[in-house]
Amino acid sequence: MSAAVTKTTASATETVEQFDAIVIGAGFGGMYMLHRLRGLGLKVRVYEKGDGVGGTWYWNRYPGARCDVESMEYSYSFSDDLQQDWNWPERYGTQPEILRYAEHVADRFDLRRDIQFETHIVSAHFDPAETLWSVTTDKGEVATAPFCVMAVGNLSTPRVPDFKGIEGFKGNWYHTGMWPHEGVDFTGRRVAVIGTGSSGIQMIPIIAGQAEHLHVFQRTANFCLPARNMPLDPEVERSHKAEYPERRRAAYDTPFGIAGYPPPVKSALEATPEERERLYEDKWQEGGSISFLYAYNDLLLNAEANDTAAEFVRAKIRSIVKDPVAAEVLSPNSHPMGTKRLCLDTNYYETYNRDNVTLVDIRNATIEEITETGLLADGRAYEFDDIVFATGFDAMTGAMREMDIQAGQGETLVEKWDAGPRTYLGIMVAGFPNMFMITGPQSPGVKSQMILSIEQHADFIADCVAHMREHGLSRVEPTSSAEVDWVDHVNQTADATLYPLANSWYMGANIPGKPRIFMPYVGGVDRFKRKCDEVVARGYEGFEMT
Repeated sequence: MSAAVTKTTASATETVEQFDAIVIGAGFGGMYMLHRLRGLGLKVRVYEKGDGVGGTWYWNRYPGARCDVESMEYSYSFSDDLQQDWNWPERYGTQPEILRYAEHVADRFDLRRDIQFETHIVSAHFDPAETLWSVTTDKGEVATAPFCVMAVGNLSTPRVPDFKGIEGFKGNWYHTGMWPHEGVDFTGRRVAVIGTGSSGIQMIPIIAGQAEHLHVFQRTANFCLPARNMPLDPEVERSHKAEYPERRRAAYDTPFGIAGYPPPVKSALEATPEERERLYEDKWQEGGSISFLYAYNDLLLNAEANDTAAEFVRAKIRSIVKDPVAAEVLSPNSHPMGTKRLCLDTNYYETYNRDNVTLVDIRNATIEEITETGLLADGRAYEFDDIVFATGFDAMTGAMREMDIQAGQGETLVEKWDAGPRTYLGIMVAGFPNMFMITGPQSPGVKSQMILSIEQHADFIADCVAHMREHGLSRVEPTSSAEVDWVDHVNQTADATLYPLANSWYMGANIPGKPRIFMPYVGGVDRFKRKCDEVVARGYEGFEMT
């Protein structure tokens, strides 16, 4: 179904485009969702606020931006020709390379003809009488469809701190999630980087190599492991591609959705200190986060076990950073290792040995204001030419909360999520019929290989839509009881781990006033996939279809 109807009101004549499905977002989730829904014969429109595909890899162009999942895993599996033809140059893909991959997928499958770029959705309203979602763009355009899929991403709403005086700063300021497409040259500049999460850790060594002087303002030290990035060995690539079918299947039987790492069977507390030291050293030299977390089976479950790994990393920091005071500031001690995003770095700790780098600890102080010439922190004035905010995102719920989402006469999504997100499987929300989410809150999304979870969610959604069309059904939503049970399960699963002990963006802790609730599902991709398969096998248990 595709049409445009003209509605005349007292004030204006409005053209409403009609589709079978509307998808919001043209990152990896939106692109694959479009491909799947097209395959069902549906007329689909994708709306994307950027002028190109790629989602997070379109926006995050800061220096050093790189994926922390290995290239051969971080890719689509739905087309064997695609995964055989594409060649990744390095162990971990850079932002430009991943964006080129996304653009290649869009061209290869002719996706752009159904994507409207440079368009922001401001509202999505469901009409229960017509069983239609009506979306309105920032240009005032209106489109309707029975189904609406939110592929808005988990890290797509940059958080720019509301520092006093920021509008009066005479220099340049940047946010990692809104980086100028033409790039930034910091050569000879006095630069401040505020924030030492993943993006800060990736960019700081690059900026330090350019700037006259770099000040890093750190509130919370994070655990970093070496990436050990390198050019991809052609033989490794050939072997991996030959094993792709088996590896892709095996990934769904792992907690993080990444195959190739034997699951640990031993507690860290069962090993001798010497055994632990040897194993942690091997993992450190190997590089990567999954391998390190797989050293023992209780690193995310037992605080004493976790501290053996944490202390190993703290000792590494002390051995690398020459200034003992800086080393102590950089050594995390406020959260168990892995309960915040475990970062991968290239020469991050070594950067603090440079003469042109100064670390400023604001853990017990504060940045009081941005001045015309720099900033004021803990009573001291600093002067800068450029300020970079590596302050993260309103994660997982921010993009959807920015839209006015309503279903009939019921509560808005913002009202429903006032105390934290509530979903069924991270895929649907009770009270919001025919609205699906890809890697929504309370799914494994951000705690997994994202493209694998994207494909699993989109496949579930497409199969659900196909089931409804086959059986003459037009409306689907989760029951309130199924949603309550799932939220309880997600919370109980998180509470059995160390994750809630950290004030992380997983908890919404980086956003003032945001409810503190652990948002991802940490039961593992394997358990989640089995749950979804059981739901389908039992006739879409927990959903009402009419």
